[in-house]
Amino acid sequence: MNTTPSVRAGPVCYVYGVVPADAAEPTGATGVGDPPGRVTLVRHGRVAAPVSPVPEDRPLGTAADLRAHVALLNGFTAAGAGVLPLRFGTVADTAEQVVRALLRPQEPIFRRALSALDGRAQYTLRASYHEDRLLREIVGGREDIARLRAQSLAASEDPGHVQRVRLGELVADAVAARSGTDRDGLVDRLGPLATAVATAPDGSADPGFSASFLVHPDDWADFESTAEALARSWSDRVSLRLLGPLAPYEFAAALVAEAEGC
Repeated sequence: MNTTPSVRAGPVCYVYGVVPADAAEPTGATGVGDPPGRVTLVRHGRVAAPVSPVPEDRPLGTAADLRAHVALLNGFTAAGAGVLPLRFGTVADTAEQVVRALLRPQEPIFRRALSALDGRAQYTLRASYHEDRLLREIVGGREDIARLRAQSLAASEDPGHVQRVRLGELVADAVAARSGTDRDGLVDRLGPLATAVATAPDGSADPGFSASFLVHPDDWADFESTAEALARSWSDRVSLRLLGPLAPYEFAAALVAEAEGC
């Protein structure tokens, strides 16, 4: 198996992930490539891999390919099928190699991981702050920051480098502390509706954070309504974006590792 996007001399099998063998083969689903290939399932035992052909001499790894990869995996999840995503850009020479190199040697591990997943989906919330409101809260709540900022604004000349650096450090620390508090509050509110949680910085230049939750289908509606209520209550200071149900991108590796240890 190859996980490095590249140019191939002939058609190859693009592999999206691993699903139960009884998962419905997607009707009319299309995958990566231009034109996109038709998606089929390669089955072995009680597991299967969604695959599609990649046109020859076609570079893999474009933004359109990534969107197609994600959309296909999320489609399986939305339909109620457990899915273990593979790394974007995974290819095999043939469908037979998918069985020989991926499904056959790891079928018991994948089967246990999919059983533990039990159709659960990932929901991700991305929080971004209204920066003016955030700065006002930080300045209003921290006397040291307010004093240093006032001194900088009142200076007849450009404030010194040390003063600017110190002010920046204090603000950054305060933003990180506020993000941590809000992230913990979000997890406290939504965590009871999930079986696993993963948190991370937002990943953009703007202040914020994200949190992902692994949620059973029976709890999807409650999770969504609770997240929407939280977004409304925070709307004056934080924008919350809810994504889901998604394939369990943040949790698949842990599920497989746990299955390997059984």
